[in-house]
This record gives sequence, C-alpha cells and structure tokens, in this order.
Amino acid sequence: MEKILAILPVSIGGRLTTSSIIDGFRQNGCEVIVFDELFDKDLAKLLKDDYDFIAGYDFSGLKIKIDNNLKFPSINYFSDDIRSKASGEEWEKYLPYLEESDNYTFYWDKVLTEYENFKNIFYLPHFVNFEVYKDLGIEPEFDLMFAGRLDTDYRLSFFEELVTKLPHLNVAWFAIDKHYRDAKNRAKYPEIIDLCYRGFIDNEKDMADTINKSKIVFNMNSQGISSLNYRTFQTVACKRLMISDYREELALFDGEMPFYEDFSDLIFKIESYLEDKEAYHKVVENCYKMARQSHNSKDCVRYILKTVSRK
Repeated sequence: MEKILAILPVSIGGRLTTSSIIDGFRQNGCEVIVFDELFDKDLAKLLKDDYDFIAGYDFSGLKIKIDNNLKFPSINYFSDDIRSKASGEEWEKYLPYLEESDNYTFYWDKVLTEYENFKNIFYLPHFVNFEVYKDLGIEPEFDLMFAGRLDTDYRLSFFEELVTKLPHLNVAWFAIDKHYRDAKNRAKYPEIIDLCYRGFIDNEKDMADTINKSKIVFNMNSQGISSLNYRTFQTVACKRLMISDYREELALFDGEMPFYEDFSDLIFKIESYLEDKEAYHKVVENCYKMARQSHNSKDCVRYILKTVSRK
C-alpha cells in the first residue's frame, strides 16, 4: 500500500480538483496524509514520517519537496498553465525541477502537453469522484448556473447581456466575495450582479449540491488551449446539462456535449434544451455514461499510480 502526502492548496479550484485526486488515491487503497495549506500549520511534524510520494496541485507539492529537500518522488497535477503565474507566483523557480526523473507531471491540456518535453509528463484530462458528484434526485432551483470569475471585460459583458436577454430565467453565479465585488464595481448593470450572485463554494459536497440545483451549467473556459475545465466533469457526473464554449476536448464526449459558437448560439441552445426535455435527458445520460467510464477518480488515479510505479 502506497503512503502519500497530499497537499491541499489554498485556491478554491485547486482544492476541489485535489479532493478528487485524494479520493482516487484512497479508492485505490493508498494511505493518504493530507496537509491543508489553508488551515494546517505544522508541516514539519508531517515531514518526520516516510512517504512513497508527495502529491500536489500545480507546483504546491513540488515546492514543499524542494524547499524541504525531500527524497521521495512527487506527483504534480496541473490544470493551470505550467509556465504562468496561474500555477504559482514562483513557477519560474520550480519549473526546472520538473525535468528531474523522480518528479511526475500530469497535465490537463492535450495541446500544452504536446508542447512540453519533460521526461515524465503525461496528458490526463480532469476527472471527479462519482461517489460525491452524483444525481441527488432533487428538483432544480436554478435554470442556469455559472461558477467562476468575471474578471475580464468580455466575460463580464457576456454574462450581463446573457441575463438581460433571458429575464424569465433564474440565473445563479458563484464566485468568491472578492470577485463579486470586483465584478459589481465594473458592471454596466450592477443590479444584475446582485441579482445573480449566490456566494462561493469551496468544497465538493456543496458544489455537487449546487450543480444538482441547476438545470444547465454553462462554461467559459479560461485557461489552456484544448482543455475542458473541472466544472465540465462535475456537471455531467451530477447528470445536469453542460453547455461549453468550443474546445477540442469536446471530442472526449463523442459529439454528445453541446457547445456554443457565439452569444446568440448559447441563447438558442439554453432555450431549446429547457423546452425539449427529451433532448435534455438524452444528452445528460450519454455524457454521464462516457464520463463515468473514462473520467472517474478511481480509474484515473490508478493510471497515475501505474505510471509512476513502472518508471
């Protein structure tokens, strides 16, 4: 049985992603000791034990390994651009260590993976724990949901116009308070931001519950070139409809997942799927089956474990 020191990072997206990775280790019989960067203080005490691996999100695990001169291998899952501050303020300092043979990188974006030539880098799209993200059998409260930042003028104006064009729908937006206040200050219609904002979500249970309360979730993927973000797989696991902006990784769903080409197309698809319940449920079921087969935490972490053990 592998013993793993897992680093739970500060960022909300990182915490949710890492939680599914930790779940996957445990589903594969590993002993997992978690250090929570947000709440735990005594890392030195944990480092007195021996581990087979240290696992982290972006550079979080590798940073601890290097800073503390740890001798066991690292497993690093990136769903942010490795070569940017999105993956850590000190990314340039720790980037060279990804070249070392006992550090393993799993990258969520296929095209970005192909650009890199680290010895141990592997493409691995997002996955979730289907024991957490699942259909809870509750009646949806929101017609439409978006979770994430409205941090660019394009995103903010897109969201405002969408709500304006769909006044008959109950639209929910989730983000941290800082991003809510920023969006409201920049908004053309701040009352729309107030109307839609429902707080923030920082754990798997609440995210699964919120997605279950939503009929449709739409995406504006912000990072990577070809990838689909974590929300995609959370949504389909809960048997709710995801409508994404176009990404090459939509091919993972064999053409079943709807995507929008522009603003008008998104409006059309939202209204069409809300009206046509048969089409809605067909897409939801088909996407669920494909994600359950290929993007579940147990099988994807098994792939990680097999990859790092055969090197």
